[in-house]
Amino acid sequence: MTRPEVMRPYGGVSAEARRAERRARLLAAGRKAWAESGPAGVKVRGICALSGLTDRYFYEQFANRDALLLAVADDVRDQLLTAMVQAGLGAEGGAAEKLQAALQAFLDTAAEDPQIMRIVTSDTAGVPGLAERRHDVLAMIADLVVQHAPEVLGAHDATQLRRAAMFITGGVNQLIEGWLDGAITLSTAELAAECTRLCLRVLQSGPLT
Repeated sequence: MTRPEVMRPYGGVSAEARRAERRARLLAAGRKAWAESGPAGVKVRGICALSGLTDRYFYEQFANRDALLLAVADDVRDQLLTAMVQAGLGAEGGAAEKLQAALQAFLDTAAEDPQIMRIVTSDTAGVPGLAERRHDVLAMIADLVVQHAPEVLGAHDATQLRRAAMFITGGVNQLIEGWLDGAITLSTAELAAECTRLCLRVLQSGPLT
């Protein structure tokens, strides 16, 4: 019979806190390696060297390097969505002001961190689950549109609103990808304003019939 692991504090720091700190170091190393070399350049040995941890602690957190890559992708997603939601909810004004603030926060967060820029523009081929993660982000943003749009735009048919949310989320994603790739040279404020204008035109146009 296997004895359960005893979680003892060490140096005044709990075992849970030490484990969380090691995870944070591994994620930071994963971001750095991914940004510098792409997903293919992320190797367990290299991550251990960057984080200053042994492979024992790597496998304490992740089953393999693909699991680390997915965790890094989730971490970047959460950072971007948190900035977006906080800015949108905190902005004064109506629908246009809130949406523009949310979009600009998203863009500014990406623009201010070269690691994020490289991660979100990298090729997801070859890493199971990464493409699905990006699809899930778009679905989450569409859910936010469905949740908050009726409050500022009045009553909408739920099915029509969902279609509109999916349409504008996909369109905004294409514009942002063009901006990340350098094909669109607008500032973050200009791109946020343009996306806002297009989104509101769709949402305020009435039933999509």
